[in-house]
Amino acid sequence: MAKIIPIRDLRKGAEISEYVKKSGEPIYVTRNGYGDMVILSMDAYEKQFAEGTAYTQILDSLEEVRNGARPIPIDDAFACIEAKYVKQ
Repeated sequence: MAKIIPIRDLRKGAEISEYVKKSGEPIYVTRNGYGDMVILSMDAYEKQFAEGTAYTQILDSLEEVRNGARPIPIDDAFACIEAKYVKQ
């Protein structure tokens, strides 16, 4: 379940940090009763950013194919990904 706190509770920095690290869930911060910001652990942020980036790249690739681009074989695609992202 989402955790929601008022902005004044940000004084409890160590407690907040521990919660987001252990739970992997965000904390939603309100100001004057309205949503103001979200706090995530660094790991959760990086995971969401990577997933969003990959999703966007997949959609872009599909659009390129619809517009006539020639797809590359899957083995070639994985070889490119491995060369770029997998440390040897």
